[in-house]
Amino acid sequence: MGLIEVNGIRVRAFHGCLEEEALIGGDYIVDVHVSGDLQDAERTDDLSRTVDYGHVTAIVKEQMAQRSRLIEHVAARILARLRAEWSGELHWRVRIVKLRPPIQGDVEQAVYTIEG
Repeated sequence: MGLIEVNGIRVRAFHGCLEEEALIGGDYIVDVHVSGDLQDAERTDDLSRTVDYGHVTAIVKEQMAQRSRLIEHVAARILARLRAEWSGELHWRVRIVKLRPPIQGDVEQAVYTIEG
């Protein structure tokens, strides 16, 4: 069983329920973890036998560029795209961190994590 982690994908996006968020945007950090049987990649040294973290990053950026009101919705879209791209017995975890959300109080981040 192997684990690939692509951590700290930084993007500027325009998610949120407030109109200002659609105009100003905000900063986000996305982490993607995938676990499963990666022994073919270990044996063959062949990129096509594993999850390409460059492509993972491209999918995250693509989905983060599509505005949503909720980060839960964005996370579900990212997860669906990843699962469609790499079929098989892989377990995914997507974590979206919204930095300095515009809410009452001094809040550093709001985080949503989805697995599947």
